[in-house]
Amino acid sequence: MKLSAPIFILKQQAKALSRKENIALHRALDRVASREGFAGWSLLSAKAALDDSSATLLAQLQPGDLVLVASRPGQGKTMLSLDLAIQTMRQGNRAAFFTLEFTCADVARCFTAIGEEPIKFNDSFLVDDSDRICADYIIARLESAPAKMLVVIDYLQLLDQRRDTPDLMQQVRQLKEFAMRRELVVVCLSQIDRAYDSTKRPFPGRDDVRLPNPLDLGLFTKVCFLNQGRLRLSDASA
Repeated sequence: MKLSAPIFILKQQAKALSRKENIALHRALDRVASREGFAGWSLLSAKAALDDSSATLLAQLQPGDLVLVASRPGQGKTMLSLDLAIQTMRQGNRAAFFTLEFTCADVARCFTAIGEEPIKFNDSFLVDDSDRICADYIIARLESAPAKMLVVIDYLQLLDQRRDTPDLMQQVRQLKEFAMRRELVVVCLSQIDRAYDSTKRPFPGRDDVRLPNPLDLGLFTKVCFLNQGRLRLSDASA
């Protein structure tokens, strides 16, 4: 959902409303949020922060990129990836979300939570929650995918959970080759080890990525770590 004005302008409008009607600022903020289609100011500000993060990330991604987006649970990597998909589709490109964690209904609820109507994207968004998801499955489904399509995989550590799938290293190599060949942007969501302590370091790093099976993280062209509403993006070689 696009805001009618930048968030700092909306804050100014709320302050003016608070003075004009002699109401508490938090009530004025909620009224402005309601006008924008949100249940409260906290939801509006969370959406604005998400838009800023996804716009920052999307602007730095190129066709052929294989991107790792990693965080501890609850830090917003799924919402960020879906907002990336939404912004990609708004630019006239397609997007796909392959998930071994969520259901299609869960994804629809996530869209609603960030103020978007899933039905608006029916013609440009593929959601797949099959238990058969692996690199081979994704490549087969997207063999005719157009260039600049954004593909999200939720999540990395589940790709080789079945015994009949190739090991994780091989699958990531396949996905990288596929992204380059078809000029796609492939984003893999990833878990971070519980041992990571955000009070000691503001962001996790490569050594914090949970890898129950061997994987060369250098296969990714870019890595993005999330924590406390902020992100850090770098080339995988950095």
